[in-house]
Amino acid sequence: MARRIAAAGGTLSLALGGLVAAAPAASATVQGCTSHVTNKEPNATKELVEDACKTAAGGGEAAFKDCYHLMRDDYIPAVTAADACRKAPK
Repeated sequence: MARRIAAAGGTLSLALGGLVAAAPAASATVQGCTSHVTNKEPNATKELVEDACKTAAGGGEAAFKDCYHLMRDDYIPAVTAADACRKAPK
């Protein structure tokens, strides 16, 4: 009986831990996108990069294109912009 209670408690804690770990994922993707650009291009306009990453976080081809074009308008290199915009919706 004690083993069943311990197993149930362990399962519950793993399930709740998974929920807590999944909760900040949305903001983490925008942060990952923003960090990718600012690490490679320290002179990038941080507000513009953050806005572009938030746009891409919506997912889909249109969101990717909007993110990419916003970054390219700020002269972010094409590869850096594309890589960052791909990171946002994950």
